[in-house]
Amino acid sequence: MSTTSRLQARDLRLAYGDVTVTEHLDVDVVDGAITAIIGPNGCGKSTLLRALGRLLRPAAGQVLLDGRQIDRAPTREVAKIVGVLPQSPVAPEGLTVADLVMRGRHPHQSWFSQWSRADEGIVAEALRWTDMIDLADRPVDALSGGQRQRAWISMALAQGTDLLLLDEPTTYLDLAHQIDVLDLAARLHRELRRTVVMVLHDLSLAARYADILVAMKDGRIVVSGPPQEVLTPQLLADVFGLRALVVPDPATGTPLVVPLPR
Repeated sequence: MSTTSRLQARDLRLAYGDVTVTEHLDVDVVDGAITAIIGPNGCGKSTLLRALGRLLRPAAGQVLLDGRQIDRAPTREVAKIVGVLPQSPVAPEGLTVADLVMRGRHPHQSWFSQWSRADEGIVAEALRWTDMIDLADRPVDALSGGQRQRAWISMALAQGTDLLLLDEPTTYLDLAHQIDVLDLAARLHRELRRTVVMVLHDLSLAARYADILVAMKDGRIVVSGPPQEVLTPQLLADVFGLRALVVPDPATGTPLVVPLPR
């Protein structure tokens, strides 16, 4: 796995108004890896992801994309490299899946380069790749939760970015649909070589799918590394206030968190 990083944060302070969420934060998103950001509610996970995706301007410090300050780069150029799937995205009422996925091509178009046959092919391939081709004409708001997430991932796939940031992509989904979405993200990484960053709450699923875990608490990064090194009983106690065993997952060998009675 590569140790290089196209997307980095340096001495980052993030705030909403006068409320500081993170301070002095340094992050390197490893190229070609799946990174999962974990931590208790309110620790700054989604805030960090929003800053990495240029959805939130840092109060101090920098987010760097290919060595360039991301908030000073043209929006269209950033959108060709970084795709962001925010938490619980909402499509306009009546928008079809095909129309949603077509929006992923907007960063590649301009007044002199309009919709083309190549764009059509990319959209069709994105729909096929996510098994959404049969639902292309259905309104997004008529889909199940798992189908809706796949539609949004299809749009990000059509966007053609090398980096994909997913903010809690499994929220409100039952376990079967969580696995469906995470399997899709893993295929994106494995077969299309996408660098993926996800905010996840389920620690065992994070350990199963991610190459790297970034554990946060109170707006700071406590530890970052392979799941086997990060998910320890001591870390779970310190970060989550959780008494738990960590045992090998019988299906994958990855760390499995078994909470103990309080």
